[in-house]
Amino acid sequence: MMSSLFSVFDPSTDIMSLPLNWISTCIGLMIMPTTFWLIPSRCIFVWDKITSTLHKEFKVLVGPIKNPGVTLTLISLFAFILFNNFLGLFPYIFTSSSHLVMTLALSLPLWMTFMIYGWFNYTQHMLAHLVPQGTPSLLMPFMVLIETTSNLIRPGTLAIRLAANMIAGHLLITLLGSTGPMLSMSSTILLTITQIALLLLELAVSIIQAYVFAVLTTLYLSEI
Repeated sequence: MMSSLFSVFDPSTDIMSLPLNWISTCIGLMIMPTTFWLIPSRCIFVWDKITSTLHKEFKVLVGPIKNPGVTLTLISLFAFILFNNFLGLFPYIFTSSSHLVMTLALSLPLWMTFMIYGWFNYTQHMLAHLVPQGTPSLLMPFMVLIETTSNLIRPGTLAIRLAANMIAGHLLITLLGSTGPMLSMSSTILLTITQIALLLLELAVSIIQAYVFAVLTTLYLSEI
């Protein structure tokens, strides 16, 4: 008997107390055929189109920057999150992106890297960013406090946004699926259609949340 509905998301597969659920973050690479990387296919062409579009968009958002590899890092971040979001839609596969352990491990190091780089190289700009232009002198201390607080909670909001959106849809699907054995035949057919619709919605959410995470990270970088 489950202690709570959220316990379905707990890591449960283990060998000698070693949790194996987190292997799902790279299990797709093990089942992907090696010819995928060697022989051009329609999937490769579609993915090249997606990455080139993201590169152009991230380049505009970041602005002029000396290191051209920044967009590659952001596209890799998008691909990694999207990959894990998709894996979580398959039955009996652990959804790693619905846990704060993973999402915070992605957002916090990125945010700290931006902050350390910005404060060491553009200290004056970072200080000026704490007070918006045209702020009255009386409100400056309050604006510094507000801007500092909003800056400090950024990694948390990034992590919670991704985890909450991924866990909400999975929770609804699990909740509706648990009522299946108690329903009549006609209600079961309606439930199946609803589940398919929710699965398609979760597919869209997986793409959107990966894109949102990457875009917000890009915007935070562009402020430095």
